[in-house]
Amino acid sequence: MSEQWILDASAKTDPAHGCAPEERSIEQLLCAAVILLDKPSGPSSHQLAAWAKDLIGLEKMGHGGTLDPFATGVLPLLLGKTMRLTGAMLGHDKCYIAVMRFSDAPGGDELDSATAALKGRIYNVPPEISAVKIQVRTRTVSVFEVLEIEGRYAVMKIECEAGTYIRTIARDLGLLIAQDVELVELRRPYSGDFDERHCVTMGTITDAFWLWRTKSDESALHKILLPIETLVEGFPQVVVKDAAVGAISHGAPLARPGVVSASKGVSKGETVRIMTLKGEVIALAELIVDSDSMQQMSSGEVAKSQSVLMDIDVYPRAWKSE
Repeated sequence: MSEQWILDASAKTDPAHGCAPEERSIEQLLCAAVILLDKPSGPSSHQLAAWAKDLIGLEKMGHGGTLDPFATGVLPLLLGKTMRLTGAMLGHDKCYIAVMRFSDAPGGDELDSATAALKGRIYNVPPEISAVKIQVRTRTVSVFEVLEIEGRYAVMKIECEAGTYIRTIARDLGLLIAQDVELVELRRPYSGDFDERHCVTMGTITDAFWLWRTKSDESALHKILLPIETLVEGFPQVVVKDAAVGAISHGAPLARPGVVSASKGVSKGETVRIMTLKGEVIALAELIVDSDSMQQMSSGEVAKSQSVLMDIDVYPRAWKSE
């Protein structure tokens, strides 16, 4: 966690309202949680989300970042209110391990030179088989390196901006070395802050829900259902008093008297997570002042909500209607 400005060290929280994320019941988690699925090759990301939705019995379920049917790896499944964070999830940087097949055995120096040319800000036109409109666009590739070469096959590591098409990179690589290059295997070992070590299979999800429903055993499901706060850990934070929570959950801006602490060095206009003293996320918000200036303030608004994530009845109203 980044360094924090402590603006009210005496603030306390009332145990009668809300609860720490790790203390939520299964029913509460199902309203706002994420499951990290290790996607198998074959079904589409949409199909897997639909199967999980039916298994759990939810009306809606989303996913954070589409993988092609043949690809495997990290696929976050978004339950309940976590779907409000789909945009934030889709914007995460991605990492891929790709196996590419060449028409002729490539040389190491030749590949190193070509991959270097495909790093940085590049044009990345969606392939014809994609589901999006084909148009010229740019994406940033931060890492493109050769891990291993074996005959006509090479294993490549690619770290890139969200929305980068690896099939297109394989095609462009072939153009640079004047031969055909085919993407034959693709795995996403991490997406944003989530990596494959924390993922589970569809079989594990099925077994965990069976244990809960038939044996009243919640232990496996508690390990699988990650609270909504997991999705916002990468944002700087502003912690607020209990008295401010109700207003923020109704969409009101955050005023300086309600702030307990704030991450240092956050500029006006940046997105922060607004948190309770119990560690619950209330909203994502835009700072309307620099966080470092809050120490000199005694009143005035400091942040405006972009996406409210807490229900309005978790904390009581602390203001009076006219």
